[in-house]
Amino acid sequence: MINTLRILVLSLFFVGCQQKIEPTDISKLNGYWEIEKVVFDDGEDKDYKMNESYDYFEITKNNNGIRKKVMPQLDGSFLVNDAYENVVVRFKEGKAFLDYSTPYAKWSEELIAVSDKELVVRNEEKKEYHYKKAGPINLTSDGEKTK
Repeated sequence: MINTLRILVLSLFFVGCQQKIEPTDISKLNGYWEIEKVVFDDGEDKDYKMNESYDYFEITKNNNGIRKKVMPQLDGSFLVNDAYENVVVRFKEGKAFLDYSTPYAKWSEELIAVSDKELVVRNEEKKEYHYKKAGPINLTSDGEKTK
């Protein structure tokens, strides 16, 4: 009984500490994001050490935009193609959602957290995707990273 009470209190604490996404937070989505890990609904994690592609978001002030996959190159440029997903940011019952669409499919993800350095979304299968802010890999000819 005491263990059940402890679990309940801890659960309420973590639910209460979840970031509330405000409309002013949406501009933080813009830019390049590199996936760090996926947390499955059973609590298991899958870590990503190295990624060949980043997700690039471009959301306008009216909460519409795109997401596309880009591949960072060693010279600081990105390889891109014409494929992208339309994104609409939707607020409902105190939560924020990213509604995606292509000519072939539509789906949604709940926006759990967003900051200048971190992005967390949860899909309909209850998988949480954790991203970190990324940028170009820009290496000089001597192998040192440029600023």
